[in-house]
Amino acid sequence: MVGILQFLKGYVRIKIWGVSPERFLNLCSNKNILLWDISKDGNVYTMCISLNGFLQLRPIARKTGVRAVILQRYGLPFLLPKLLKRKVFFVGLLLCVAFWIISYRFIWDISLDGNYQITQEVFQDFLAAQQVYVGMQKEDLDIGALEKEIRRTFPEVTWTSAKLSGTRLEISIKENDAPIITEQPRDQGGQDLVSEYSGIVTSMIVRSGVPMVKIGDTVEEGTLLVEGRIPIYNEDSTIREYLYTTADADITVEHTMIYQDTLPKSYIQKTYTGRTESRLFLRLGSRELKLPMERPYLVYDTVIQGHTPAVLEKLSIPVSWGQYVYREYMNVEHEYTLQQAQAILTEKEVQFLQTLEEKGVHIIEKDVKIEESSVCWTMEGRIQMEQLTGRLVPTAMENETSDNGEQNE
Repeated sequence: MVGILQFLKGYVRIKIWGVSPERFLNLCSNKNILLWDISKDGNVYTMCISLNGFLQLRPIARKTGVRAVILQRYGLPFLLPKLLKRKVFFVGLLLCVAFWIISYRFIWDISLDGNYQITQEVFQDFLAAQQVYVGMQKEDLDIGALEKEIRRTFPEVTWTSAKLSGTRLEISIKENDAPIITEQPRDQGGQDLVSEYSGIVTSMIVRSGVPMVKIGDTVEEGTLLVEGRIPIYNEDSTIREYLYTTADADITVEHTMIYQDTLPKSYIQKTYTGRTESRLFLRLGSRELKLPMERPYLVYDTVIQGHTPAVLEKLSIPVSWGQYVYREYMNVEHEYTLQQAQAILTEKEVQFLQTLEEKGVHIIEKDVKIEESSVCWTMEGRIQMEQLTGRLVPTAMENETSDNGEQNE
């Protein structure tokens, strides 16, 4: 704080020498003239003194026979006249300060944190409906009303907080991660488990339902594996009634899958000509100003080279500029060689097998080969695997037999 006050009032560094410099220092102390950063080199003293104090030195220097010379000048009183001489710089400085002051009154960025079920697009539409947007004045924003409206519009939001941090509106929400329990309609029917593939049953663990196959059986697609209808018997081994449930089991089937993938013999590759064109742009928020320009080439791609000053980025002011670079290219047709086709198709096959293994499929054996036709390369063959199977279907309702031998619908 002392250094700031000294800079605002101004001070100088002086050099003194003469008959009695020690007496000069004592008289300055008696008159409450502050001296600091004093150093001695022989009979010469150098020190700092305030601008007001320096104006009081003439009678003291005359009385003590000391001469005082200014070495350096510091502070705003000496800097301001230099700035006033440079009118363009001074005006630019004033405009810059005015720009920061005015910009600070607006919201230039909106961030959302904690959303998982609510997408950014949905929330942006909500903010637009509430007249909350980038570029609005801070004084037009009612944070309390915005928080209430978020909780009212999105029932899954259990907590919300909105605050202004500089020119950024930061919105944090917490969604209800508990499962939504809905009342299931009561259904007296059950569900069976049927096979999705044709093959041989290699393992089975039944948790509910009546197993209809055993390990080693050959099943077809749609074969009933586990029945969701459990018979309840009388003492005389006759069926009294059926209990319907949802069949639940882990059943593994060994089956063979036909694998096929194709790759066109020819492909298009971009070949750049080396010719480029540039187009300057200035982006203010969602608006963009571009220099007029006709379509540069017949076919081209675009590279955006943008720049945002670090100061504007820290203040969250969405102002950037740069250029669009248009690069001309030609579409050149090429053909895959056998080696290239093998590498590409093999890579796709490996990715396919990895996807199956991630799903718990066990690959036993594979036999694939690549063939060439006039238009494409084809990889096809057989893959032998073990895979969990089971698809739920409604259980057929049967007539039930009561204790007295009568049938109930």
